[in-house]
Amino acid sequence: MSQAAVIDGKAFAAGLRGRVAVAAAAFEAKAGRKAGLAVVLVGEDPASQVYVRNKGKQTIEAGMASFEHKLPADTAQADLIALVERLNADPAVDGILVQLPLPGHLDEQAVVERISPNKDVDGLTPTSTGRLALGLPGLVPCTPLGCLMLLKDRLGDLSGLDAVVIGRSILVGKPMAQLLLAESCTVTIAHSRTKNLPDVVRRADIVVAAVGRPEMVKADWLKPGATVIDVGINRVPAAEAGKTRLIGDVDYAGASAVAGAITPVPGGVGPMTIAVLLRNTLVAAHRNAGVALEGDAL
Repeated sequence: MSQAAVIDGKAFAAGLRGRVAVAAAAFEAKAGRKAGLAVVLVGEDPASQVYVRNKGKQTIEAGMASFEHKLPADTAQADLIALVERLNADPAVDGILVQLPLPGHLDEQAVVERISPNKDVDGLTPTSTGRLALGLPGLVPCTPLGCLMLLKDRLGDLSGLDAVVIGRSILVGKPMAQLLLAESCTVTIAHSRTKNLPDVVRRADIVVAAVGRPEMVKADWLKPGATVIDVGINRVPAAEAGKTRLIGDVDYAGASAVAGAITPVPGGVGPMTIAVLLRNTLVAAHRNAGVALEGDAL
């Protein structure tokens, strides 16, 4: 039996970042300023710190302006919202991203709702989610949009394909389903309470796994030749004492013998998230500045 083709998200993301850099230079020439991304980090979460640092580095490399706001963990809700409002009003800022999760005393939803939909590069405000559901132009969550880009690059036209999304989060599962519906897929959202989950998954041409459970999706859950997008990033103990390794929500070794194509972890969906964030920031910059975005490469 042949092995599944590996969907190289790292390579695709590098190409997207390159296209963003070209478009960012064209925007600067037209608008007289760089597109700007503001990232707000509250607290000292190590994973979030690494992620924010990578975002800033890649934003600058793409020829855009990076504004980092690092706040102490005990920041008051009113102070965080006041910062968001200042960024909403700042014409140099096209995208605002408040790094989640926030410390427990803060109301994440209340903070997200104060972000201007025109600068909502995470696609999480009620306006953004509503526009996605209605099929209207808007800013879409980065990870599911990245997944869709990988699927279309691999499969071309998705119309009529049977897709199962495992997971119903507002970050991935729900927007992923909406994006697939917009591509004329037949979509099922499955989750922890879905009855006969393996049988549901087994009928799918496209499987998007986003549940946060290490290697939950087994090889015998898959239709032969299915395209598998593994969004899971789970840190588990490695063979070497004291070390950890990253694995996905899909049993990669087993699934690779059944699927037609599959994303690895790491190196699959992960690199796409920041690349799409840069893309979203540039799209927002064009809209905010009233400048037409040339072509459809983004």
